[in-house]
Amino acid sequence: MKSLLHITNGDSFTERLKTLPFKGDIVTWREMLCEGKTLSSVGSESFWKTRFEFLNKNYRISKSWFVEKTLKEYRSLCSHKQQDQIVLWFEYDLFCQINMLAVLSWLKTYRRHAEISLVCSGKEDNTERLYGLNELSDEQLTEIYERRIILSQDDIEYADYVWQLYCSDNPMRLENLADFDSFQFKYLSEAIQAHLQRFPTIKNGLNAVENTVLGVAREQKPKSKRDLIGKILQNQGFYGFGDSQYERMITTLKPLFSSFNPVRLSTKGKAILEKRENYYSQLRDEDYYLGGALKYNFLYNTETDRILKL
Repeated sequence: MKSLLHITNGDSFTERLKTLPFKGDIVTWREMLCEGKTLSSVGSESFWKTRFEFLNKNYRISKSWFVEKTLKEYRSLCSHKQQDQIVLWFEYDLFCQINMLAVLSWLKTYRRHAEISLVCSGKEDNTERLYGLNELSDEQLTEIYERRIILSQDDIEYADYVWQLYCSDNPMRLENLADFDSFQFKYLSEAIQAHLQRFPTIKNGLNAVENTVLGVAREQKPKSKRDLIGKILQNQGFYGFGDSQYERMITTLKPLFSSFNPVRLSTKGKAILEKRENYYSQLRDEDYYLGGALKYNFLYNTETDRILKL
């Protein structure tokens, strides 16, 4: 009888998975490696130290919370050594895809002999809509579980390679990846493209997500910051960010708003959104990492879709 381990993308889906008739233990991967500095050595002491420092500084995550929620669950993963089959439950977006790469890099090192399969939600019908796991019915979840993709050793090696590039100090190496279609990661190409668009644009110094924040504020005239975040969450495409990530972003852009109740852009905010002014010089001192690269050491050229190093 083969034993099974499920690794999920978060607490809410873990609770949902417990209600489904699938055998096996469940471990939750509680991280958001799409933000802040990452080291390629997933699970090492320096890896977790780097992550805690970022989360503590930017999201006020306490040490006790980090140990209880993230490290305890990671240790649970380490203690599951006997399972022959490991099923990963992740979604199409950048948030999930980067976590998935890290988990696969770890599995490549520590669970070389397990059969690893992937259940990845995204396009589940004939519309353009992309679905998260919790948006699917029990029947749909059962169906995508039964159709799960058994990853080959080549797939796992490739995921590890992309993870190493993500953790390198130069995103231009990621930009040159062209062989996504040779591997069984349906949404990885779009997720990496979304990642590259998080570097500041040449035209106004804000990245694609920050420009979306200002655009939604101007076009949709939200009644409050809460309303603004709700509207952004509906317009975010491949990012998969949560409320707290947008909350932090809005705080960084605060001088570009004249009010949050209702939400209105300042004169400077409008000028920057219209690309009549550039905000790069006000942001460039921020010591902020995306993976292994400093965000403000690179610019994104929206006309050529290429990254430039400063």
